[in-house]
Amino acid sequence: MTTTGPLPRIVAVVVTFNRLGLLQKLVERLGEIDGLGEVLVVDNASSDGTGEWLDARGHTGEIPLRSRTLSTNRGGAGGFHDGLAWAIDREADLVWLMDDDGLPDHDCLAHLLEEADNLDFWGPLVVDEADPGRLVFPIRLPGSTRVVHAVDDVRRAAKRDRIDGIVIPFNGVLVTKELVDRIGLPREEFFIWGDDHEYRLRAEEAGARVATVVTATVRHPSVGNLGTPMMFGRTTYNDSPSDLKHYCMARNNLVNLRDYRGPLHAVAFVVKTAWFYTFTRPSLSRLRLSLRAMRAGIAGDFEGHRRFLS
Repeated sequence: MTTTGPLPRIVAVVVTFNRLGLLQKLVERLGEIDGLGEVLVVDNASSDGTGEWLDARGHTGEIPLRSRTLSTNRGGAGGFHDGLAWAIDREADLVWLMDDDGLPDHDCLAHLLEEADNLDFWGPLVVDEADPGRLVFPIRLPGSTRVVHAVDDVRRAAKRDRIDGIVIPFNGVLVTKELVDRIGLPREEFFIWGDDHEYRLRAEEAGARVATVVTATVRHPSVGNLGTPMMFGRTTYNDSPSDLKHYCMARNNLVNLRDYRGPLHAVAFVVKTAWFYTFTRPSLSRLRLSLRAMRAGIAGDFEGHRRFLS
């Protein structure tokens, strides 16, 4: 795809679940952004009136707005799987993927499109809406152990306004139709956690050009500090208070490590988990939950998370 010929058809895909207030702000913002051909919203069987609100709207600003409500909550993975397929069916050249809790700046898409000839899978910085000088999701600079948390630091590290080799999906990322045709859709069975990372790994394995454009910005609620320090501060572990999130993380992360990094990395993650729930934050129940999730992942069983859905 090039931008020297006809302008690409850009379709935004939003996945939402029971966050109507945030969705309303996002949909309104998308209606104010130039260059979009259409907005598609996938509602994960919300129970807060989201479906009814969407049914009453055919446009946001002057941009066509279409929605579909899934029969059951299939998580972000299922939502993006369906939404990306839907956008391609509607003849998108570029698909702009985002959760319902981000808010792209008015010039975000324009800055991203400056790289449309050079990249296949790329996205903006995701900054704290209450403190726009800080990243919500810290970036480990490719080829180094340095992790940057401040927007100024990541912009100083950029070359030609890009950090190549890293992107934070699915928070305002663009993906080309050509790449989707090559690598397929996100793994819907992951439900949540790790589906976005797996899609990036799959894209990289296929030779996709991946980057973060540091002049483009999406604002996002803070998620707090990611990772609890362990092993005397040498590393961190993602310990979620939610059994659903932890189950999916343990299962899906092990599968990703096995498939893309090899068995030694997978075994190291098992050891790390055992250490964390034995020494760092002792919890026999959480250790058992982790092991059940990991066994399920190895066996290819992606149904176990359903027991945590109300």
